[in-house]
Amino acid sequence: MKRTALTGLFLTAALLGSPAFAADDLCGANLKTLQNAQVSSGTNLAADTKMSLEKTEKEAVAAQKAGDDKKCIELTTQAITSLKNTGSGNEGNK
Repeated sequence: MKRTALTGLFLTAALLGSPAFAADDLCGANLKTLQNAQVSSGTNLAADTKMSLEKTEKEAVAAQKAGDDKKCIELTTQAITSLKNTGSGNEGNK
């Protein structure tokens, strides 16, 4: 439960703080949020959630390198929202 709360805190801070500190690079800020979420809650994430995050991160990095910031932002925002709504992989297994 502590890790779920911690993950939620990181995600909330990233979503609320992004416009303030990274308005010019929302793609990069979102990628960093995904990386932080994976590190901070890596042991609590379900295997399919972790694989999905890794896939999304790779796609977003490729879009960023191709200069398609809009696609990068779209992918990362969806992943962050999904992660925020899902919580940890252990949620509901009580």
